[in-house]
Amino acid sequence: MLLTVKTKLHPTKDQHLKLLRTMERFNEACNYVSEFAWRNKVFDKVTIQKNLYYDIRSQFGLSAQMTVRLVGKVSESYLADRSCYHEFKPHGAIIYDQRILTIKTLDACSILTLEGREKISMSFGRSQPLDLKRVRGQADLVLIKNQFYLLIVVDVPEEPQIQPKEIIGVDLGIVNIATTSTGEIFSGKKCTESREKYTRIKGIFQSVGTWNAKKHLKKISKKERRFKNDTNHCISKQIVAEAKDTQSGIALEDLTGIRDRVPGYKALTSAIGKWAFYEIAMYIRYKAHMVGIPVYLVDPQYTSQQCSHCGYTSKENRKTQSDFFCIDCGHAENADINAAKNIASRADVNQPIALRPEPKRSGRWKGKPTTLVVGS
Repeated sequence: MLLTVKTKLHPTKDQHLKLLRTMERFNEACNYVSEFAWRNKVFDKVTIQKNLYYDIRSQFGLSAQMTVRLVGKVSESYLADRSCYHEFKPHGAIIYDQRILTIKTLDACSILTLEGREKISMSFGRSQPLDLKRVRGQADLVLIKNQFYLLIVVDVPEEPQIQPKEIIGVDLGIVNIATTSTGEIFSGKKCTESREKYTRIKGIFQSVGTWNAKKHLKKISKKERRFKNDTNHCISKQIVAEAKDTQSGIALEDLTGIRDRVPGYKALTSAIGKWAFYEIAMYIRYKAHMVGIPVYLVDPQYTSQQCSHCGYTSKENRKTQSDFFCIDCGHAENADINAAKNIASRADVNQPIALRPEPKRSGRWKGKPTTLVVGS
């Protein structure tokens, strides 16, 4: 599995200036290439390189491999979107590879600048899986708050996949960000308060519209993004740890197209759109695969209306956001836990359930489950 490890560089003042000049020159050359590509409607890497390689080297003083990397950066950006001209910011990322970046040890690297190679010390969180033998492909040099970081791609080995004894279903929501079929509830109260707070503050800055307001708006947005990221990491880590301790698989709802399935009123649409459900599911999946835990994606339709005890499905079963009471068998339970149990059941091939309503008044289900095993 390929993961990105964020390492912090510790250059001297002179080295910092060299890296900064190199970054600005690199992105200046990117704009030169971008202007040629847009004007001539030529976006493939080979053609651009044939036309501009020597011009870039002589005009900007970049090395051969750095020239190749910047042409690739511009070409890839246009492969993603050709609807408009692409302008590169002065402090955009530099793409390095093994020819112009060498990681000597876990605390130092040799990196190419306009003035030649520089040996720069670096550090990273010890919980991150940085193994020199497993560093793969390119690394991005980025500047964040006047601090240089290397984003290094590492090939992390996955543990052999276990044969799960049981399945833990995970229901994702707004009031409770995640609820497991084992009864673990991760409340979304703080997240809701945070979302409302940031929405209110950003609305004020947007109404002002000044340069300073836009600067603060960008700062607030980044702070909100970090909060979401940290929350999703913590929750996914706990869920995977529980699955590992109990030798269980994990079942998730297939959230493809969730925004298209949201009911049409504004408040819920805003809440769903502003919380990264796909992100937390992705974090659970990659953390699980690293420790050999199988992950199943199931159809999320009607999981909140179906009784986990008898299978009866009806809107009337969901009394409130938190209360579930089956009008057929009388089973009562927390609504999110009930939904998580349904998700777990749908991932269990030995307990087939139907994902399409039977056209009868009984409201029960028939058919075969739709289950996708990820990483098996």
